[in-house]
Amino acid sequence: MIEDTMDWLEPQSEAAFAELLERNASERKWDGIILTGSEITLNRNLPDMARRARDAGFAHVRIQTHGMHLANPAFAQRLIDAGVDEFFISVTAGDHETHDAITGRPGSFEKILAGMAIIDAYDVVIITNTVLTANSFRSAPALVDRLAGLKRLRQMEFWNYWPMAETDRKSLLIRFPDLIPVLKNAIERAHAYGRRVEVKNVPECLLGAYQECLVNDQPELMIDPRFWGEFGRNGFDQCVHRNQCASKQCLGVGTAYAQRFGWEADILAPLTEHNHFNSRENNEKTSYL
Repeated sequence: MIEDTMDWLEPQSEAAFAELLERNASERKWDGIILTGSEITLNRNLPDMARRARDAGFAHVRIQTHGMHLANPAFAQRLIDAGVDEFFISVTAGDHETHDAITGRPGSFEKILAGMAIIDAYDVVIITNTVLTANSFRSAPALVDRLAGLKRLRQMEFWNYWPMAETDRKSLLIRFPDLIPVLKNAIERAHAYGRRVEVKNVPECLLGAYQECLVNDQPELMIDPRFWGEFGRNGFDQCVHRNQCASKQCLGVGTAYAQRFGWEADILAPLTEHNHFNSRENNEKTSYL
């Protein structure tokens, strides 16, 4: 989670973007590029950036967005005409009451749904991302059902909240015994609709038959270098079973979680090569920046 950093992280410069495009044009290092920011659709240069990325050899241009501005049909058309073919849309919760209460924007849930309905008519890929917090996680199965009619929705991602800090000062963490049944229900429903599911920041041993959904890999990131100092506070790769576990994807238990709920040694178990599903082998092969 990169909360509380957007007000001081510096965006990448035009010179850095131009250098990146030139490199890909000559080396074809990446298949796709993800354009993101605090809210990338507020960048007036976004269509031009997408067009330039396509010209530089990127086969796919993805934007990461809250999706509300896609409810403007003309704006959505401009982005698609410019070469945006993948939309990674953050949906905060599965119903408008919960969603709008968290975002503080009345009507935002319905606006996101309207935007997704508009781009669903085009030859694009839609991916949704929902951060599961104490305020939102119980609505995850309802979200899956609410989006059932989308033809272009290929993948749903559920990111368990992981504060970039040593404590859970906002009380947004969920105890694993509360989270897992709800998460499994959402995964089962999504699979029934033919969706691919990716889960992040959940101990792999707790996912049972859905271990293959755990994919903690991330694209190569170009970001303000100061970010990494804060990122180190996440406390990844901590678990009482770390030395015995065969998992290649699990990030363990975060410092903030352990400080609030303990290390959960009684419910976690080390995976062996026999009961471990290597989700890296099943991750999509497209390389993204």
